[in-house]
Amino acid sequence: MAAIEDLPGIDPSKAHVARMYDYYLGGDNNFEADRIACMELDKVVPGTRGLAINNRNFLVRLVHALATEYGIRQFIDIGTGLPTMDNVHQVARRAHPDSRVVYVDIDPIVSVHGRALIADDDSTAFILQDVRRTEEILNHPDTRRLIDFSQPVAALYISFLHQIPDRDEPAGLIRSMVSNLAPGSFVAMSHLVAADPQLRKQLTDIMLAATEGNWGRVRTKAEVDQFFAGLEVIPPGLVEITTWRPDSTAAEEQTFDWIEYGGVARKPG
Repeated sequence: MAAIEDLPGIDPSKAHVARMYDYYLGGDNNFEADRIACMELDKVVPGTRGLAINNRNFLVRLVHALATEYGIRQFIDIGTGLPTMDNVHQVARRAHPDSRVVYVDIDPIVSVHGRALIADDDSTAFILQDVRRTEEILNHPDTRRLIDFSQPVAALYISFLHQIPDRDEPAGLIRSMVSNLAPGSFVAMSHLVAADPQLRKQLTDIMLAATEGNWGRVRTKAEVDQFFAGLEVIPPGLVEITTWRPDSTAAEEQTFDWIEYGGVARKPG
């Protein structure tokens, strides 16, 4: 079997956000370039590892809330990243064993590990696709097989849209997705934000350099708020994610120089 770095589309010399996230979560599916990029971030904002762990716990809480409180049984996880503990389908099925999940990511390593995780699972699919190609994702045979678009769906954009540059219109990606979803569907999001303009530029520059330009930018809360335009944000609103319906799991110590900011909103109607 070929080494993972020999798979088509994988460049171990260039950092990738999914593998950086894996490193922060304690995984071993990352390369030296990913670890170096994380160390560069830690020099500027110590506590970013805690930020990543808390963001993963936010995902678990919101999927649980959507499944148990709102009866959602269909999820599309955009930019899913490498699988870890408590993946979306596992959390959702604790409430509804018939839940169906479509995972989407463009990283071949994510594809290999994601498909291995769900190899014998007919109610879950992994699509290797550019996450900006909403129409291709929605029209993929596996999506059409698993997702009933006449019923509510939850579209998840967790720690993802800051990877999309302005030229690719991240707000437009949300609008395109929402336009295809039934009323009563949900959009969940977390996004890296920072209040200080100089820090926003510094952090953005680090990520652009590490990924050779394959990134977006750190934004402001006001900019992220606009991604939810036309949607009904559910309580507790758009917040720093450790304060979104906290449970008994203690939050990790993290930086607050930049934060994951977001929440969950419903399509009206």
